[in-house]
Amino acid sequence: MEPIKKVAVIGGTHGNEFSGVYLLKKWQLHPEKYNSRDLEISTLFSNPKAFEATKRYLDVDLNRQFRADLLADPTLGNYEQSRAKAISLFLGDKDAPKFDFVLDLHNTTSNMGPCLLLVQQHPMYNLMAGYVKMKMPEVNISRDEDHKTRDEHHLLATMGKFGVIVEVGPQPQGCLRHDVLEWMETLTDHILDFLELYNKGELPKLPEQVEAYRFLEELKVPVDSEGHRAGTIHKDREDKDFQPMKKGDPMYITFDDEVITYQGEQTVYPTFINEAAYYDNNLGMSISEKVMIDVYSKHKS
Repeated sequence: MEPIKKVAVIGGTHGNEFSGVYLLKKWQLHPEKYNSRDLEISTLFSNPKAFEATKRYLDVDLNRQFRADLLADPTLGNYEQSRAKAISLFLGDKDAPKFDFVLDLHNTTSNMGPCLLLVQQHPMYNLMAGYVKMKMPEVNISRDEDHKTRDEHHLLATMGKFGVIVEVGPQPQGCLRHDVLEWMETLTDHILDFLELYNKGELPKLPEQVEAYRFLEELKVPVDSEGHRAGTIHKDREDKDFQPMKKGDPMYITFDDEVITYQGEQTVYPTFINEAAYYDNNLGMSISEKVMIDVYSKHKS
C-alpha cells in the first residue's frame, strides 16, 4: 500500500466544540508540535462563522453534508452546504481525494472520555486501534456505521482516502476544559505517530485484539402526543457512557415519575448519553455492541 503522507487535521466543524479549534490555535503558536513529523500536515478551521457565533451550526449540521450526492447538488446553497462544497475543493472529490488522511476533531457533552471513531473499514484501522489502545488505554474505540461506503457517508472525515474522528468529552458547548483539551492533543499525537510509524514499517509489537464498540441504533427519550419531551435520562444511566446496559436497567424517567427500563435481550453499551446537540431530535443516547478488533487482520472486520 502507498504511504499515508498528506494529512488534514480539522477543527471547528461544529462551532461550539472548542477543543479542536484551540488545539489548532496552539499548533499555530508552536508549529514544531506537528511539523517535525515526516508527514505533510495541513490544518483547517472548517466552520468559522459558527465558531464566531458559538453555535453548532448556522443553517444545517456541517458534518452531515459530505455525502457524494449532497456535494454534487447545486440547489443546496445555505451557509453550511456551501461551506461543505468549499471544503471539498480543498480536500478533493470523494472519488479523487487530495489527502491521504483526514482527522476531524470533535467534542461531546457526554461522558465519553477520549474516543476514537472509526467510520470506515480497512486493515490499517485495525492496526491503528491496536497502537492507540496500547499507548492510551483509556481510549474508547467506536466503530460508527463503518459498513457504509465512503460515498454513502455524510461525515467530513470520509473526505480523505482514509479518515477518523477524535471525539472527546464531557465538555459543555462553548467552553474549553484543560483535561479534555489534553486528551484531544494526546490522542491526536498518537494517531499522527502511528501514521508515521506505519509509513516506515516501524510499528512496535501490538496486542492481537482490542475491544471496540459497534453502533447499533439511536434511542429517543419519551415524548408526548405533540412530540415534546416527556422525560429525561434516568440518574442511574447519566454519565455512564460505554458501560453495560442490560434488560431491566433504568434508561429514562418521565415527568410523571415513571421509570422506563431497557427491554432488549442483548446487553448493550450506551454512548452520547444526554448529548446536548441531539436535543433537537429528542435523541437520548446511542447504543452499541461490544466487539473485538483483530489488530493484525488482513481482511476488513
